[in-house]
Amino acid sequence: MFAVIRIRGTMGVRSAVAQALKQLKLTRVNHCVLLPENDQNKKLLVFVKDIVAWGKTSEEVVAALQKKGKAPYRLHPPIKGYGDIKIPYPRGSLGNHGDKIDELLKRMI
Repeated sequence: MFAVIRIRGTMGVRSAVAQALKQLKLTRVNHCVLLPENDQNKKLLVFVKDIVAWGKTSEEVVAALQKKGKAPYRLHPPIKGYGDIKIPYPRGSLGNHGDKIDELLKRMI
């Protein structure tokens, strides 16, 4: 599964990107959704890569998220912060984290 976390707000976002975020049910900062791995979702995530962090998550983290209730999951800001929210991963926090998204999620749960 893909875990998708919204990191940035809507100020200055194109309407097409805002519509894609609404389709993903990511309406607020620090909200997280779980998506199945398929080509359609991957294309959508690449489209919104400048607003969200995403990656493949483990079953352990999925179980911890599902204890919080139904999606979108409301998370705390990460312990020790995001880092830079304007630069892509690995120097910043945006975009595809791959398997390292679990580290960010564990700091936020």
